[in-house]
Amino acid sequence: MLFSYLSGLWRFRWAALVIAWLVGVVGWFSVSQVPDQYMATARIHVDTNTILRPLLRGLVIQPDIDQRVELMSRTLLSRPNLEKLLRMTDMDLRAQTEREKEKLFSNIRRAVSLSGDRRNSSLYSVSFYHEDRDLARKVVQALITVFIESAVNEKRGDSDSAQTFLDKQIAEYEKRLVEAESALADFKQRHAGNLPGEGGGYYQRLVASQQQLSEARLQRSEMQNRRDELKRQLAGEQPVFLASGASEQSSSIDGRISSLKARLDELLSKYTDRHPEVVQINNLLESLEQERESELAKLATGEASDLSGMNTSPVYQQMRSMLAEAEAKVAELNVRVAEYQRRVDKLNSMVDKIPLVEAELVQLTRDYEVLSQQHTGLLERRESARISEDVEQQANDLVFKVIDPPFVPLKPNKPNKILLNTGVLVASLGVGAGLALLLSLLRPVISDRRRLTMVTGLPVLGCVMHIPTPAQQRMAKMNKILFVVLLLLLVAVYAGVTFLEELALT
Repeated sequence: MLFSYLSGLWRFRWAALVIAWLVGVVGWFSVSQVPDQYMATARIHVDTNTILRPLLRGLVIQPDIDQRVELMSRTLLSRPNLEKLLRMTDMDLRAQTEREKEKLFSNIRRAVSLSGDRRNSSLYSVSFYHEDRDLARKVVQALITVFIESAVNEKRGDSDSAQTFLDKQIAEYEKRLVEAESALADFKQRHAGNLPGEGGGYYQRLVASQQQLSEARLQRSEMQNRRDELKRQLAGEQPVFLASGASEQSSSIDGRISSLKARLDELLSKYTDRHPEVVQINNLLESLEQERESELAKLATGEASDLSGMNTSPVYQQMRSMLAEAEAKVAELNVRVAEYQRRVDKLNSMVDKIPLVEAELVQLTRDYEVLSQQHTGLLERRESARISEDVEQQANDLVFKVIDPPFVPLKPNKPNKILLNTGVLVASLGVGAGLALLLSLLRPVISDRRRLTMVTGLPVLGCVMHIPTPAQQRMAKMNKILFVVLLLLLVAVYAGVTFLEELALT
């Protein structure tokens, strides 16, 4: 079977050779037209924890090196950075329309490569392919410059934005804080005397007033009992008459007046003359004054009792004085009970209003305290942001560092034309051999007795040999030599093309 295939290839060797030449010439010409690509590379140190912090904020699991490279590539190849890159390298002059610019962006994104170091997550290699060696180096240098500037500007922009945001928030909270202070002060003015901080809460003041009322009633009851007892004792006391002037007749009234005046002086030291107890004592004093004047008038006209001109006993006189004092004290306690009762009634009437006032005061106070805490917190954050900004500005040199500057080799990195030319040679020979094999299968012949037996199924008794003439032998030999020469010439052309490519690179 193998012999038959080889025989078929040899029968159509000229067709195979022609196809091999056609494929080889076309292939080598195509390879020569492929533009050389120079790769510019650079290696930089980037503090990715600083650059990617805004992108990584909120992530519980930190990304691996591949994810970091992807994030860095997105940052590096953003549209603003690419537009700045075109302007820095004058590549924008090649794009006249938006479509051409978009195509240029797409080509740059495909040609730029960013890779990370597995052992050091802060080391990155930047590469760019282009047919122009100088332009490739300029693009890589511009990429590094744009990346550093954009990152620094972004950090500064983030800091400025944070400062602006904090300033706006602080101004807003200051305004709200002033409004809360004004509302709280106005509320305290409108409800002065009914606030929890003034003498305790509502229920504490109500209980205290009720206790004061109970104590005043108890004191009044005790004083009334004392007064009644003095009256009872005076009713059973026998006065002893002594000679005396008529001026001693009104001594009991004078004693009561003196006692009331002493009490009035005591009250005026604490209250105004409009106080209810003061008013009542004044009325009582006026009544006693009138009574004394009436008694003196009776003594003057002789209408006094038979006791005129006589003086009571000292015990009787003392008891009358004590009675007057007790009556004055009862009057005072009546006024006090009335005042305490008024306070209790007033507090009872406010039983529905006071809790609302206290609740509103608590709400206003809580709002003020919350706003004050927020305002203080914003001030602290703004100060911290300023300190952080100063630290970052001083540490910018530590964020970026060019380890290896942009470098472009003298020889192009791709395509590998020697390898491509070799591939073209192998492909041309393969295509030629394949075509010859295909033709031998399409146009088969019987080249030996075994093949004839297989095809006919009959035994082959003998064969007739073809003996070429000397002229035919010379012709066949010339054909073989020409075939080998053309085949070797094809290989020589491959060697010449490869040599020229290597010479051009050198």
